[in-house]
Parts: sequence; structure tokens; C-alpha cells
Amino acid sequence: MPETPSPLCWSALWTETTKRYTAAALRVAWAEDGTYTASSILPPAQNMPAAMRLNELPSYPPLLEHSRRLANASIAAMLAEDESRAQDFTLSAAGLRFDFSKQLLDRDTLALLQRLAQEADLAGAKGRLLKGDHVNVTEDRPALHTLLRADQANGLDDAFSAVLATRERMQTISSEVNNGARSGFTDAAFTDVVSIGIGGSDLGPRLVSEALGPYQGKLRSHYVANVDPADICHCLQSLDPATTLFIICSKSFTTEETLANGLAAREWMLGGGATEADLSRHFLAVTTNLEAAANFGIAAENCLPMWDWVGGRYSVWSAVGLGCAIGLGWDNFSNLLAGARAMDQHFSEADLAQNLPVVMALLEVWNGNCLQANSHVVLPYDQSLRQLPDYLQQLTMESNGKRVDISGSTLGYASAPVLWGSAGTLGQHSFHQLLHQGTRVCSVDFVLPLTTHTALDEQHRKLVAHCLAQSRTMMVGRSAEESKASLLQRGKSETEAERLAAHLVMPGNRPNSVISMDKLSPETLGALLALYEHRTFCSAQLWGINPFDQWGVELGKEIGADVLQQLGGGESAKSDPATEALVAEWQAAQRRK
Repeated sequence: MPETPSPLCWSALWTETTKRYTAAALRVAWAEDGTYTASSILPPAQNMPAAMRLNELPSYPPLLEHSRRLANASIAAMLAEDESRAQDFTLSAAGLRFDFSKQLLDRDTLALLQRLAQEADLAGAKGRLLKGDHVNVTEDRPALHTLLRADQANGLDDAFSAVLATRERMQTISSEVNNGARSGFTDAAFTDVVSIGIGGSDLGPRLVSEALGPYQGKLRSHYVANVDPADICHCLQSLDPATTLFIICSKSFTTEETLANGLAAREWMLGGGATEADLSRHFLAVTTNLEAAANFGIAAENCLPMWDWVGGRYSVWSAVGLGCAIGLGWDNFSNLLAGARAMDQHFSEADLAQNLPVVMALLEVWNGNCLQANSHVVLPYDQSLRQLPDYLQQLTMESNGKRVDISGSTLGYASAPVLWGSAGTLGQHSFHQLLHQGTRVCSVDFVLPLTTHTALDEQHRKLVAHCLAQSRTMMVGRSAEESKASLLQRGKSETEAERLAAHLVMPGNRPNSVISMDKLSPETLGALLALYEHRTFCSAQLWGINPFDQWGVELGKEIGADVLQQLGGGESAKSDPATEALVAEWQAAQRRK
């Protein structure tokens, strides 16, 4: 067993079975003789109420019947005939404005959806989430991502103390790197920080750093995730080992992709003039496995904690976001937390009918389960937000891509939609053809900062025009008569216009919402990400599933380890002829190199 951690350590306990420290679910009290006692810093498991399945909620059958009645309704007509629809179907909170007036629903729909929310006890569910009940029922733990950005303990005193202690260490490291007090092996100040992680340890921080580029300080931020060696080689080719700081984010410090990239970075440092002793100046870790980090060359004082009560896809607010805190500076990172905290407060306090995350979740269920729009597209009209669809893919599809409810019974209805998207206006020249004229109906979120950080205001005006035009076009479409008239106006003959008109018809009635903000800032970005987090949780409650586990990713890892052994010439009793043939092709390719 390694040397025991100090009394000031972040609540860690050595576990013989896993040969590593387990972080933050424990408080460790050290006695003078070196022994210790450990107790949980979290409240005990609560008796969770049994989840009601969506198709068992009393309002669900009426909603299905209502959706059939609205099948031939016109969104454009409802908007034109209801003078207050645009105002009444718009909600605001934490610097964000959510306009859902172009959704295929009416006031009766909203009333039924609100009844559905009450029947699913969304008010009680959000209360249980925020007070630290064990809402992650399959793993019997809370989901305390909101505590990571909180400014008070909310009854979770010990866990909050651990969060504050980590924030203080993050702030110190950020300040030291930026002011030159922490430097590389030649004593030169750092110029670049490279965060190495994958999944939730990569997507959130990568998005934040890129989205807040105008707030970036003097250090350049980089991210490496893919085990493909081209990823890290491309990142490092223009960097200087003497001025590069690495942050390795891996709870177990055994994640294959992250460890492979970390080892490649280590060899790059050693090949660039650093010694083994110098590595501790260039590497930080966010992990619970202090022993593995030490073997890598990262001392315990350069390790920050990860907690089992925060899932990776909800962790950008934690030490996983250290690269953001260094690149943006602590004040901007703190403002990111403040923006998320403002959305948390709205989520906690607003009535269900005025609650942005609740309404977004109800719309997700309405579109996916009632209108059969099982694909959801996110279109940020800001190039800085181009990573947003990737981030939301994991948040939505890893959280709610489930086939059983919390009791393990197979669902009889769809859960998470397939989520995808692109930055506008790129998608307009790529896949908007399908959105407007395809046979699959997709719901859409447009995300629109109303001002630009650039000096090109006139060019930004064109971008905004494109966004608003696409939103309106999806609603109004184009009829056969309008299509024929357009062709005649272009100089086509009557016969040609008749022949081609059908190809121009766009059915419209594509449900879409617009999320706008005055500007993209640390505060509004924090609020936006927290909005989607809470939407994801509320949708899960309506479907009766657990959004905080991800058992579906495990089998692929297990089989991957077996295939890796096969590629190296080993035998596998679990393989199949198709895989064996591909393994043989790979082996032959290596011999031809």
C-alpha cells in the first residue's frame, strides 16, 4: 500500500480490491497512530419513488389522440390567428430567450403537457436531484453536478467543502500558470495547455474553450481525445515541449485512449529534452488513481479529484474544466459557473409552466413520442459554438439512449432522439435539403447570439438573417401553387412550370424553436449548457429512465480488449469469422508496410 494521504487530502481512501484511492464519497479522519476512520460525506440512499412509465401516465393517451387531431394543422396559421402566441410561447431565464411558437402545438397541447409533467412529478424529481437524493438509482448515488457550480451547500456540507477545496486548487493553478509562477523544465513560462481525455472529459471543456475564444488569455488551449495517433501528432507538431503543460483527465487513469495519448505526450516530452524528474512540472492529472498517476510521473500534489457522484458528461464544471480555467482565466471560468448557477436557480424555483428545462423536455416528448419526430437537430448560428452538437450528442444520447426503465422493464416507446447538427450556415449547404423536403420530420433548435464579438457587424447581420429565414422557412414551406408561380417568374414555360413544380414543394410545418441571447459570454454559455442538462434530466423522468448511467458502453470495451489481443496474434474463443477475416487483413497490411 502506498503512503497514506495527508489529512488535507481530498477525502480519499485506499481500496485493496481496486488498488487505488476512491475519491470524495468519503471523509477520512486520521488518528495520531496513523490509523483512520472513513465516513460518507453524502446523505444515505433515499427510498426513491417508483417511476411511472410514460405510457402509464393518464394524460399520455389524450396527448396521442390530440397529436392525431393536429396532424393537418398549420403552425403558420396558428401563429397568424393567435396574436399573443409569439409572446406567450416565449420564455426567458438566465440571459436566454426560448421561443417555441413555431412548434406544432396549440394551447390545448400545452395544457395536456403540463398535466403530464404533474403526473410524472417533475416538481418532486427536480427537488430530489437538487437536494442530493440518490437519483442515479442503478448505481445508488446522487448526481451532484449542480453542486459543482453552487455558491452554498444546500444541505450537502461535506461534499460542498470538497468542491470548494478543489475550486481553490484550480484557481491557484490557473493563476500560477498564467503569471509564470508555475513554469516548464527550462523555467520558461507556459504558452500552451493540452487537455487529454475522452467523452465527458473532452467534449465539454473543448466546447467551452472554443466557444469562449474571445475571452481566451495568453495561453493557447488544445484538446486530444482520439486514440488515433494522428490526433496527438497533429496537436503537438507546432508546440514546444519546454512551454507545454498537459492535463490528463481519467478517473481510473486506465482509460485506453487517454492513457495511450498520455504516454505519447510523455515520450514527446522526454524526446524534447525533459528528464524523468522534469515531468512533474509539465503534467497535471484529474483522477482518483494516485498510484497510477505517480507511476506515470505525476505526484499527488499535482492531482485533482473526480467524484463518482458526477458523471463525465456533467463534469465540465469540475476539475475536468481545469484547462478551460487556465486558458480563459479564473474570472471567466467563475462567470461560466455563475451562468449555470443562474439556470439552476430558475430550474429550482420556476413553476413548471414557466420552467425552460421542463418545457424543453415536454417538447422533446411531444415531438418524439407523439409526432414521431425521432431526430433532433441543433443548429448554432455562431461558428464558436460548432462543437455544441457534439457535446449535446453525448449529453442526450448517452444519458437517455436507454431501452429499459429504472426497474429494468423494456420500454414500449421511444426514448432519446438521435441528435445531430452543425454550425450555420454550413448545414444550409449540406443537410438542410433533408430538413426541408425529406420524408423524415426532424425537430430543430436554432441557437442564436444576437451580437458578434467581431467588428464585422454587417456580415453578422447576414448570418442572423439566414438563421431567422431558415426557422421561418421550416414553418411556412412552399405550396404547389407557389412553386409553379416561382418557376414562371424565373422564365419557365407553363408546361415546364407544371412539370417541375412538385420538385420545389416544401411541406413546411417542421417544428423548431429558437434559443437566443444578447451575446455569447461565459455567463450565457454556462446557462445554455445547464439548460440542456436539466432538459435531459426532465425528459428522463418523463420516460421513466435513469439518465446518469451508461451501461451500454461497456461491452464494446470488453470486446475491444479481446480484439486487441487477436491483432497481436492471440487467440479468442469469442470471435467470429467476419472479425477474424478483418484481423487477418490488418495483420497482412502490417507485414506489407
